[in-house]
Amino acid sequence: MKRILTFYIIREIASLFLLGIAVFTLILLMGRLIKLTDLVISRGVPMADISRMILYLMPSFLVFTIPMAFLLAVLLAFGRLSADNEITVMKSGGLSLVQIMPPVLLCSVVAVLLTLGASIVGVPWGNSSFKRISFEMLKQNVAVTIREKVFWDEIPGIILYTDHYDEENHTLKGVIIHDGRDQAHPMTIFAASGNVGCTPNQQDICLVLNNGSIHAAGKGEGYRLVHFGEYAMTVAGPGKGGGIGRNELDMGIGELRQQIANPATPQATRLKMAAELQSRFAFPFASLVFAVVAVPLGIQNRRSGKSAGFSVSIAILLAYYVLLSLLRTLAERGTLPAELALWLPNAIFLAVGWYFLRMASLERSIWTAVQDALLTLIGRRSAVR
Repeated sequence: MKRILTFYIIREIASLFLLGIAVFTLILLMGRLIKLTDLVISRGVPMADISRMILYLMPSFLVFTIPMAFLLAVLLAFGRLSADNEITVMKSGGLSLVQIMPPVLLCSVVAVLLTLGASIVGVPWGNSSFKRISFEMLKQNVAVTIREKVFWDEIPGIILYTDHYDEENHTLKGVIIHDGRDQAHPMTIFAASGNVGCTPNQQDICLVLNNGSIHAAGKGEGYRLVHFGEYAMTVAGPGKGGGIGRNELDMGIGELRQQIANPATPQATRLKMAAELQSRFAFPFASLVFAVVAVPLGIQNRRSGKSAGFSVSIAILLAYYVLLSLLRTLAERGTLPAELALWLPNAIFLAVGWYFLRMASLERSIWTAVQDALLTLIGRRSAVR
């Protein structure tokens, strides 16, 4: 009996879970598809390269969509079971709500393992590969995307303007460049002429400028002016800025730990890496927490149907991600230890889920219990005042 029930609940959750992953991933991908479509239309990038870029984006999407899809699947599955009085039949057969939980927890473990794989292995691989293919495409197309008398900003932090551009020889005349990659020391470059090319090792994109000047902010309110006859400027490449360099999202677990332990790593960077390291493990366990939260809430949505399941899932996800973002910001600022800040949302939602599960086991309305708890808390505060 229990074995049949276990497979029945797993099948109910699994179908909705897979559908949720597909829908949520497609929604997140839609924001990138517009830009990727533009690469095909305006630059003639092959569809094979676009497909590879989508593949590299998948791990960073799955880290978010797997917990989201699992939460929605459990809410909808138990909402249907409750609406069809199947939960009542299970209870009349001598099964308590806690005894119904094992198949749900088993599904949550699978979701946790999938998210851990995407977070620990997939995210650094996907981000590094995406940046690499983006750079290769930029290197191949940078010379053909520049237009005379049009501001060119294909590389983040670099804005280029030229009065005349020879597309055949890739030469520029009347060049103005604003380099804002170093926000503390931005600079503006004026040059009579120049040309676009790559460094001898073919790894970097550079501009060779002739007869110009560099205007930059100095220390304090100082001003620095440098005149040059020839100036070779690297605008993009591995580790050269422009969105091409590596950051904490591109690093594996071992590299993150190594950088955190390195005394030469700046304090601000170390805090960001510590927060990223903890989030790689803490965030996947949201599926396990959502399992405890979603079961009692799904049973309570007996009459409201699927619309209530969607609404409740969105409310839970919004509350979880807002709390997680807030605490991560505090961790990156050094206000809270990263170990505490990134795991605290899981602990809070797990405690709330256990309370909901207890109320549902006692056949008490969760919403009524929450209202009573709030009224009691408000009453105590009023009495203290």
